[in-house]
Amino acid sequence: MPELKEKNIQAALFSALLLFCLTPYASPPLALALGLGLALTVGHPWRSHNGRVVKYLLQFSVVGLGFGMNFGEVVAAGRTGVAFTAVSIFGTLTAGWLIGKWLKIERNTSHLISSGTAICGGSAIAAIAPIINAGEKEISVAMGTIFILNSIALFLFPPIGRHLGLSQHQFGLWAAIAIHDTSSVVGAAARYGPEALKIATTVKLTRALWIIPLSLLAAITFKNKSAKMSPPYFIFFFAAASLFVSAFPSYVGAYSDITWGAKTGLTLTLFLIGAGLSRDTIKAVGVKPVIQGVALWLLISCVSLFVITR
Repeated sequence: MPELKEKNIQAALFSALLLFCLTPYASPPLALALGLGLALTVGHPWRSHNGRVVKYLLQFSVVGLGFGMNFGEVVAAGRTGVAFTAVSIFGTLTAGWLIGKWLKIERNTSHLISSGTAICGGSAIAAIAPIINAGEKEISVAMGTIFILNSIALFLFPPIGRHLGLSQHQFGLWAAIAIHDTSSVVGAAARYGPEALKIATTVKLTRALWIIPLSLLAAITFKNKSAKMSPPYFIFFFAAASLFVSAFPSYVGAYSDITWGAKTGLTLTLFLIGAGLSRDTIKAVGVKPVIQGVALWLLISCVSLFVITR
């Protein structure tokens, strides 16, 4: 009976917060904070299903954001960050390898943290983990490290951008390069402004396509000939949505509704990401992986900000 009562309390509080995140009063950072608060107090009543729901809700939300963007703008924004993205990805992976060696972090854990920082956070870790035969603990440590830093970035980046006087274009590019997960990139950019949102979303999705070549590189490096790639197909649907908008511009009202739904879906995604955290994950992280994650995050944040502002 006590267990049933606790489960009912969890379910009631979870449902109430979820409904609140559907209202205009819930911003992405607030949704994430509420999810974290729930996870660290009463807990998530359906944590076993959380990962799958987050994955698909995020993908649908990103595709929906495509209906708010002109295809020409998407292509132009994608071109903006191509060379910068390539250099930053390989620079981050190299720095991550060196820091991991110096700190004597397990090879798999170090590579997962580096990949998550270099490309797109949890999505990159999920794609690379089976290729390098990473264990459950190694995945949890990498995910926990990236999640902690990702959450901090969502709160810190917008005020830092405003303090430095970054334009929306500059901030969108910086967020896409320096924030790990797509969800937090879009959440931070949405707080900064509509132009920042367009730039950040497009550049981040272009960056996510690097999962494919880096998966191949990981398979070669870790000598796994049977590795299977997981291309982020939803990115192509995002491009198709923006192309549809450009081809049929007269349905502005419908596109606005879809975009609003996508932004709400993103807010829900951040709430669920926060709610999916557990105390065990935080305990499993340890000091050295956090040091590696922080060092890489500071490196890519400071270098990319310097380049963008120059």
